[in-house]
Amino acid sequence: MQVRLKTAPESVREVHIDTARRDARMRQFIERAQASGRTIVESDGARLDKLAGTTRHQGVVARVTVLAVNHSLDDLLDSVEGPPLVLLLDGVTDPHNLGACLRVADGAGAHAVIAPKDHAVGVNATVAKVASGAAESVPYFMVTNLARTMGELKERDILVVGTSDDAKQSIYDLDLTGPVAVVLGAEGAGMRALTRKTCDVLVHIPMHGAVESLNVSVASAVCLYEVLRQRSRQGVST
Repeated sequence: MQVRLKTAPESVREVHIDTARRDARMRQFIERAQASGRTIVESDGARLDKLAGTTRHQGVVARVTVLAVNHSLDDLLDSVEGPPLVLLLDGVTDPHNLGACLRVADGAGAHAVIAPKDHAVGVNATVAKVASGAAESVPYFMVTNLARTMGELKERDILVVGTSDDAKQSIYDLDLTGPVAVVLGAEGAGMRALTRKTCDVLVHIPMHGAVESLNVSVASAVCLYEVLRQRSRQGVST
């Protein structure tokens, strides 16, 4: 809700709040909603339960309108100002991992997250909860053929960077200031063979401890924020 009020307040028709909650966090939320010109409706717990269809609403339920979304990845990329930054996930089927990846993508300023339809989880309630609003702010495209989509990104001069434990060069060795698509595979299995083959370049994340790999959401954070770091140093807007 905080994210929706920040990014698209006009889509929030009214906000129902629990009359029993008056803690500092709730007061801060009400102030933000009022500053956005939203209608505040005081409701009791039973009313909120009915509106939300669950008791797990933390005392806030909103009536919203559906946000307009880009109809295609091409439409989105055509609208990007500056070098695109895209995250591709190959074989990530755990909703907690997807939600965390979306949250990371939002924080790093990625323009989209892409996954194959047959080897991924869609956005569900668990994903939305873990993403903490990023499921609404970051476009998530599920494509029929991931390798073909990677080829289309290449045609746009987007560097497709895959991650692999056995890659010779590190993520820190690569110039990531231009258009970039970062590709991550599922934990354990990694990227599928065709996905790996379609990448322009493979890099690894240096590991100096006892564990051999990182959680996919942590790995996405390392990679995306390295792109952000390099672009910031070069004065490249994201």
